[in-house]
Amino acid sequence: MEISNAVESKLNQVVQNLSSNYPGFDWVGFYLMNPKDKTLHLGPFVGEATDHKVIPFGKGICGQVAISGKTFHAENVHEEDNYIACSLQTKSELVIPVYDSSGKLVAQLDIDSHQTGVFTPNIIEECEKICKELQLIF
Repeated sequence: MEISNAVESKLNQVVQNLSSNYPGFDWVGFYLMNPKDKTLHLGPFVGEATDHKVIPFGKGICGQVAISGKTFHAENVHEEDNYIACSLQTKSELVIPVYDSSGKLVAQLDIDSHQTGVFTPNIIEECEKICKELQLIF
């Protein structure tokens, strides 16, 4: 999925803000949907570089969200059958879908933590709200 410079700038601002304002958010990034090829493509992110620049739908937690279209919280990624390790230090992960104004799934926010217990219900709700507001830029 091609995105404009304005959209890329906004997504970059979001990952920077989340990374700065939430202790325990060790990797924060967006994956952009490519429904034609059924793949996710790495967009703006903050954290260690990842080898997972393209993820097929269905593979890993991000790939699961690409199919389900629903938020997925893994308190302990090592208990997930379909987990793709981006970092051996990652213990928990939160993936939230991003829809455009017409209701089409266009991206997802992926947050990894080196701790468990980081993603409280309030934090999940706040992150979902941010993702809902992003529909205005797509």
